[in-house]
Amino acid sequence: MEPKRVTLAQVAELAGVSVMTASYTYNRPDRVSEKARSKVLAAAAALGYAGPDPSARSLRRGSTRTLGVVLGEHLSYAFDDPEAVSFLAGVADVCAGHGYGVTILPISGAADDVTRIRDAAVDGFVIWTTYDDDPVLAAVRAMRRPAVVHGGPAVRGMGLVSIDNRAAAAAVGALAFAGAARPAVLSLPLTRERTSTITAGVDIGAASFPVTRDRLEGYRRAAEGAGLAWREVTVAVCARNDAAEAERLAATLLASAEPPDAIAAMSDRQAAGVLRAARAAARAVPGDLAVTGWDDAAVAADLGLTTVAQSLRDQGAACAHAALGREPASRTAPWSIVRRSSTRP
Repeated sequence: MEPKRVTLAQVAELAGVSVMTASYTYNRPDRVSEKARSKVLAAAAALGYAGPDPSARSLRRGSTRTLGVVLGEHLSYAFDDPEAVSFLAGVADVCAGHGYGVTILPISGAADDVTRIRDAAVDGFVIWTTYDDDPVLAAVRAMRRPAVVHGGPAVRGMGLVSIDNRAAAAAVGALAFAGAARPAVLSLPLTRERTSTITAGVDIGAASFPVTRDRLEGYRRAAEGAGLAWREVTVAVCARNDAAEAERLAATLLASAEPPDAIAAMSDRQAAGVLRAARAAARAVPGDLAVTGWDDAAVAADLGLTTVAQSLRDQGAACAHAALGREPASRTAPWSIVRRSSTRP
């Protein structure tokens, strides 16, 4: 049986002071004499009183000084994925600058996801990696606290921070598919089920992750701009943003009867896997196979990879500023194309 927590009233009684004086000792020490303060602290030490209950203090002042990041991935993703690390670092930069902490709330699609949101002792939410009709979005709205979604979907009453994924995909896809006859896309997951598939002319509307859907739409525009029908574009869907899985799928594509001569990947990690598969299959890049990535991570420069440059650290910071009410809740972040040697002239 756990011992009962010592109360501030007990400390005040032993010290021979009022409960208000004891409270001021911890919360407003400038209003307590040194003599009274010494009595209170001595009594607290004698009773084993650790100080005011942080949760009770938060209730009194109406703030926890903590921001919640709703992560629609396994918790380890926050530490393993370089771009997730960058995004969270941007959130942390802002929180640290304003004296706030960060709580990561991993969401896996389990039955207790909504309960985890309802129980979160946070002042606001940043939602990273979610999908259309995610019940977590409704749960966050019901909390009536500031909330910002990164990447989409747009939700009434919440902020939105994202780049124009369609325009960026159309731009980088135009470089990937230039001069190509058999283009392919290496995609991020389409739905929460995270099924790995290879399909020609994937149904873009079936993608419930907004970022994936918008990028596929951009690649479709790029393919059609190059005179290629979308139904002829092979789309290999990865279950995760993982270089090893991307390498396996790319190896399968390159070993097929009609291997692709261009692959547009939705991340630089995926593109790195594609380049490894190309080397193993003795395909010259970009002569036999043009390759593009996304994010302009450090590996992109090392590999000479044409890619979409964006700063997820800056976007994480923008989300945190918005959730703390210090900047506009919605904004379109900048992006650019970095052209290197992995695409054809």
